[in-house]
Amino acid sequence: MRGFGFSKFIPREIPKGGFDELLKLFLELLNYTSGDAGEALSWLNELDKQYNITNDEYGMGDFIDELKQKRYLTDDNDNGGFAITAKTEQSIRQSSLEEIFGKLKKSGKGNHRTPQSGQGDEKNAERREFEFGDSLDQIDVTQSIHNAQVNHGIGDFIMTERDLEVEEMDYKTLTSTVLMIDISHSMILYGEDRITPAKKVAMALAELIRTKYPKDTLDIVVFGNDAWPITLKDLPYLQVGPYHTNTYAGLELATDLLRRRKTHNKQIFMITDGKPTCLKEGTRYYKNSIGLDRKVVNKTLNMAAQCKRLKIPITTFMIAKDPYLQQFVRKFTETNGGKAFYSSLNGLGEYIFEDYIKNRRRTVR
Repeated sequence: MRGFGFSKFIPREIPKGGFDELLKLFLELLNYTSGDAGEALSWLNELDKQYNITNDEYGMGDFIDELKQKRYLTDDNDNGGFAITAKTEQSIRQSSLEEIFGKLKKSGKGNHRTPQSGQGDEKNAERREFEFGDSLDQIDVTQSIHNAQVNHGIGDFIMTERDLEVEEMDYKTLTSTVLMIDISHSMILYGEDRITPAKKVAMALAELIRTKYPKDTLDIVVFGNDAWPITLKDLPYLQVGPYHTNTYAGLELATDLLRRRKTHNKQIFMITDGKPTCLKEGTRYYKNSIGLDRKVVNKTLNMAAQCKRLKIPITTFMIAKDPYLQQFVRKFTETNGGKAFYSSLNGLGEYIFEDYIKNRRRTVR
C-alpha cells in the first residue's frame, strides 16, 4: 500500500538530573565564576534546590564523584576545594563554540559573498565560461554536457571549449588575528556583565581556529591600565580589574605580536565598551575618566593610523550605546580604515565569527 500512515505523537520525556544535563549547566556557570569550581558547584546546588534539577536516583554528590572520575575535577590541595582540569577548559571552549557557531550556521546570514572570485580551494555559486589556464577540477561536468547538447543537438555528441563551464572558487589565505579584550572596571558596571560574553567569544574563536583553521594564528591581548598577552589556558579564569582603559597599550602590543607573524593577512579584533582613559608615561599613569581626553584620544588615533600604514585593519566591536562614544569609534575607524560594529552582547559572537570567516577569504582572478 502506498502513502503515509499517521499516528498520535507522544512526546518522549527527557530524564532530569543526568550527568550530561548537569555538566552543561556546570560548564556554563564556570564562565560566570571565572573558573572557580567551588563557586560554580555552590551555584549549581542552589539551582537544584530551586528547580529540582537532580532526582532521587542521581544527586549532586553523584555528579561531583563522576566529575572526578571523568577527570573534569581534581582536588585543590592548597585551598581544600576543587579545581578544574585541562579537559574541563577544553570542554568550556567547545561549548562556547557550539553555542555561537551553531547560531551562526542556523541564522544563514550569508554575508560571505565577495565581488570577485578565481582559482582557490572553496567553491562558490558563481559560474562562467572556461578560460585558458583554468584547472580541470573547476569544470562543472554536468552543466558542460548540458551546454553541449543545447548548443549542438543530441544526435551526434559534440563538445567544444565554448561549452565548458567552470565553477568559481574562493581562495582562502592564512590569517593572523589578535583579539583584544577590554578588562577595565566598566566591563561590569551598570549592572551588566560584559566580560563573560567577551570571554565566551574568545574561547569559541580560539577553538574554531584550533579545529577548523589550524594554520591560522590567534593571539589574545587584554588591556586595562596596561596590556599583556594571555594564553588559551588563561581564558576561563579571566576577570575584570580595577583598571582604566589603555587602548593605546593594547594596540601597541597587538601590533608588535602581528609584526612577528609571517602571514600576509593580519587583523585586530577589539572588544570594548568604553573610551580610552589612560596612557602610561614611563612609570607614571596618565588617567582621565571624564569625557574624551584630547591627549589620550590623539595618541590612540595615532596608533590606529600606524596600524593602517602597516596594513593591519582594526575591527572594533563596541558594546556600549553612548552617542559620544560611538562618535569616537567612528573617528577611530575612519583613521584606521577598518570597521566597527555596534553590537549587543547577544549578537557579539555572531558578528565576530562572520567577520573572521569573511576576512580570511581573499579572491583572485
